[in-house]
Amino acid sequence: MTPPAFPSFAAALRVWFRIGLLSFGGPAGQIALLHREVVEARHWVGERRFLHALNFCTLLPGPEAMQLATYLGWLMHGVRGGLAAGLLFVLPGAAVMLALTLVYVTLGSVPLIAALFFGLKCAVLVLVVEALIRIGRRALHGTASWVLAGLAFLALFALGVPFPLVVLSAALVGLALPGAFTPAGHRAAATDTPALLDALLEADPGRPARQARAARVAGFAAITLWLLPVAALVAAGAGRWADIALFFSKMAVVTVGGAYAVLAYVAQDAVRDLGWLTAPEMLAGLGLAETTPGPLILVLQFVGFLAGQGAPGAVTGIPGGVAGAVLTLWVTFAPCFAFIFLGAPAVERLQGNRALSGALSAVTAAVVGVIANLALWFGLRVLFRTVRPVFGALEWPVLSSLDPAALALGVLAAVLLFRLRLGVVPTLAATAAAGLALGLAGALAGGA
Repeated sequence: MTPPAFPSFAAALRVWFRIGLLSFGGPAGQIALLHREVVEARHWVGERRFLHALNFCTLLPGPEAMQLATYLGWLMHGVRGGLAAGLLFVLPGAAVMLALTLVYVTLGSVPLIAALFFGLKCAVLVLVVEALIRIGRRALHGTASWVLAGLAFLALFALGVPFPLVVLSAALVGLALPGAFTPAGHRAAATDTPALLDALLEADPGRPARQARAARVAGFAAITLWLLPVAALVAAGAGRWADIALFFSKMAVVTVGGAYAVLAYVAQDAVRDLGWLTAPEMLAGLGLAETTPGPLILVLQFVGFLAGQGAPGAVTGIPGGVAGAVLTLWVTFAPCFAFIFLGAPAVERLQGNRALSGALSAVTAAVVGVIANLALWFGLRVLFRTVRPVFGALEWPVLSSLDPAALALGVLAAVLLFRLRLGVVPTLAATAAAGLALGLAGALAGGA
């Protein structure tokens, strides 16, 4: 029997576009979709290589699922494959997110529209909890992984330790004690499916090295294209626009730990320190991002829109919002391509390095703590009207401020997602409809 041919670039392009259209559900769902499409269904990539790439992408700043797609695209078809996979992962969702943002800013103050988004916010909490459970099952194997995840959560929630320090510490622990963390790739090695890419690399082991030079050129080009507009805005004294470029550029390089780490960082800083939007608006943006395909950090496009919309000067309102959204997308995703194109060739050379595998597995365990912190941070603000600082970074809700409607909608979302297994989009739609119904009932009661 003739083995299947290695997929052409055109064939891969169709699959990356399909993934871009169907990648709902945040990082957990997107990683599962990537795995199903390229490992299980088509046997393009083996289990061990997939998980090795995933652990590296988790260590990077930014959205791990988008970077994983870029990594796999580069492995298969070089720089053009990485660009195609990464761009098609982002662009469909970005277009949908912009349309939803325009609806929100033009109609969100209407009571019934606000009620619809209230339902979305309540469902988001359950989706984050589901992501915590799914990623925890994959990442936590052995006592050391559980302990590291717990310490990461306490460091973030109770002590306010910066995200990069938490993840860097986890990586150092994994480097020092690689035997304490069972590398995911080694666990999967015994059950690898025959993969076309693995067979190709076995027959041609020099392929990644030949691809490395073009990848380095593309990586430095991405850095240049990222930093030039930032430098130009700062040099021109562009006020809010320079602030947007600098803030999201800083986010792109310091928020290690995946999309959920990015969200927690931006939610706290953009709301608390910069005042570009409120906590309810941030939750509404996250709800919108959950309804779109593509990376969950497309919520940053929403944040950038609101920041640009309120910018002082000639460009404001809707045009300013669109400009802020585009600028945010540029400085958020250009670095992602640079990280992959500059880092992936080195990671491929270190496939069998035990210390690196331990470090990557330790980082994956710490990310579980990061997600737990995000779940609690959002949960307090969804379910309670008042949250107060207790000690240092530690916060606690005023129990009497519990919102019964938010609790009821959260329970509904949990039943739909966990019990009835309706999936992300039906759960969001049903919870949004329930929020709309509650808002309509309140409006009718108020008018009676």
